[in-house]
Amino acid sequence: MFFRYLNDMKSWIFFFLVSLTATDILLLMDPGIGVELSALVYVNVLVLIMFIAFFIWRFRREMAYTRQLALLANEPATDWYEALPETRFKRDEMVNYVLHEAGISFSKQLSDIRRTNVAQGDYTAAWVHEVKAPLTAMRLIIESNRGDLAMRKIEAEWLRVYLLVDQQLYISRLPTLEADYVLESVVTKNLVSAEVRELMSWCREKNVAVELEGLHALVMTDVKWSRFIIRQILTNAVKYSREGGTIFITARSEPTGHVVLAIHDEGPGIPEHDLPRIFDKGFTGGTGRLHNAATGLGLYLAKTVSAKLGIMLSAQSDLGRGTTIEMAFPKENDFDKILT
Repeated sequence: MFFRYLNDMKSWIFFFLVSLTATDILLLMDPGIGVELSALVYVNVLVLIMFIAFFIWRFRREMAYTRQLALLANEPATDWYEALPETRFKRDEMVNYVLHEAGISFSKQLSDIRRTNVAQGDYTAAWVHEVKAPLTAMRLIIESNRGDLAMRKIEAEWLRVYLLVDQQLYISRLPTLEADYVLESVVTKNLVSAEVRELMSWCREKNVAVELEGLHALVMTDVKWSRFIIRQILTNAVKYSREGGTIFITARSEPTGHVVLAIHDEGPGIPEHDLPRIFDKGFTGGTGRLHNAATGLGLYLAKTVSAKLGIMLSAQSDLGRGTTIEMAFPKENDFDKILT
């Protein structure tokens, strides 16, 4: 900070040094003033020492406000403008005034945006609930005409619409996930089986088998949101599985005590350069573009929810051999860190 202040004051320093040099030259050249060179050097050294002392004093005094402002910037808060440091100079008062007014203005804008987002979220949630009513009626009609081959195809398309509507409902609830958070102990098989049943009509349409193995471990998690994560992963697995392929779902316990749920498909796989980005919002990759059905939201939402639940998501893939997504559930004593 001192060197920045020195750079800001370089014009003043330059003016002082030029003035001192000009004065020395005039004193030496004026024949009417008899000045000893040693006396002139003594006076110059004394003036320079006084100037340096004055410069340091002014630095500490003028930069006190800036130092406090820098500390405030390192600890941002929503009401930061209420904690602005005290001022000593008129220019600092003006800075405080501008920052305070800007802070109030931005806070009002942020409040308006939040209210708009809440209203839009409520509208979306209400719309989704309204749409679910005719979807439920359609489901009953499909169930009562399951023998009709055309109905089986309609059921698969109905499922895609249902999953998109349900995904939208969860998106609207995502900002308030912390308030909709219930921890309980559940067997991994119960988490997976319900989602497999939801996607069964789609699996039948593509002739994709689902094999479950070792799903006996207990995990501590929020059942509804964990199922949402599994649904996003399974949806991708079914979407990219080849005709007649198999999806393998297994669970294992790590030496650390964490339970890892793995979902492996036999799809085309993900190129190595795309793998680090599959959880990014809107990223579809080459495989997604080929299928022309990817939105780039499923895995992003899964990652976002996982972070809030303390679940670690990771992916491995080999081109032509499929992709494996793993969910590492936290141990029970890890939730103290998550909740704080």
